[in-house]
Amino acid sequence: MTLQTALTGDDQSKYQDGTNEYPIRVILDQFDRSRTADMENLFFVNGRGQVVELKQFATVTQSTGPTKLERRNRTYNIWVRSQAVGRPSGTIGDDIFRTVRSLKLPPNVSIYASGDLEMQQDAFRSLTLAMIAAILFVYLIMVALYNSYIHPFVVLFSIPMAVVGAFFALGLSNNSLNIFPFMGLIMLTGLVAKNAILLVDFANRRRSDGLEIVPALLEAGRIRLRPILMTTLTMVFGMMPIAFSTSQAAEFKSGLGWVLIGGLTSSLLLTLLLVPVIYLKVDDVRRRWNDWLKRHGVNINNGK
Repeated sequence: MTLQTALTGDDQSKYQDGTNEYPIRVILDQFDRSRTADMENLFFVNGRGQVVELKQFATVTQSTGPTKLERRNRTYNIWVRSQAVGRPSGTIGDDIFRTVRSLKLPPNVSIYASGDLEMQQDAFRSLTLAMIAAILFVYLIMVALYNSYIHPFVVLFSIPMAVVGAFFALGLSNNSLNIFPFMGLIMLTGLVAKNAILLVDFANRRRSDGLEIVPALLEAGRIRLRPILMTTLTMVFGMMPIAFSTSQAAEFKSGLGWVLIGGLTSSLLLTLLLVPVIYLKVDDVRRRWNDWLKRHGVNINNGK
């Protein structure tokens, strides 16, 4: 307490002037607390009332350490704060955690993220759950519309194709995966599925008319190419102002535009090739499964 009063001061005393109250800080003069050697000559009074100097029972040395003690959750903390320049904060945080874990720290020492990195981790966990829920809801809606559990799986294969293009566009534009691009990935879940829905729905209707599976898929690709191009290019050109914007704080939102542009473009090119192939493979597996069930005397309901 004597050292604290000498170095940082004690403002427990108050001066009252009418209704106003002013704190009184008692502290050593700047000249008396500016040199480490002077600290050794501080006087203390022990329990017997004897006056002793600090150097008689303590050794004063210079070393490095935190400028002040902080606590969080009733434990001592050392805060390391910085700004991310030229690199994403998440990548810098991963490097810091990797370096600290390689050190031989005592078992009672822990490291955790705070600030923007902590908020980013919480947001990514919430957005990941939102994306899983979006995919699940899209699948359940298509199950109700198609009255089948198989064909919606074919449509869902268009989502990975969009993710490939989204990450490629982020890398090409030198953008990082933050909250806004992640929201774009969730939007792609519904936007790119419509391309596969147009193909699968038209192929199912043509097959119900008696057409074979391969001619039905070829006709679906030829007939549905125009609406797929119209809707996809409309979204791509609509996102270009956001992606190429140079206004204030545009760098936070440009990633959203690039994710949508890249995801829609790759989905346009790859879905027209992949979805018919997946449709054929799934139908072949379904047909083999139905044949196996018939051989074992199991009743089936249209293979659904």
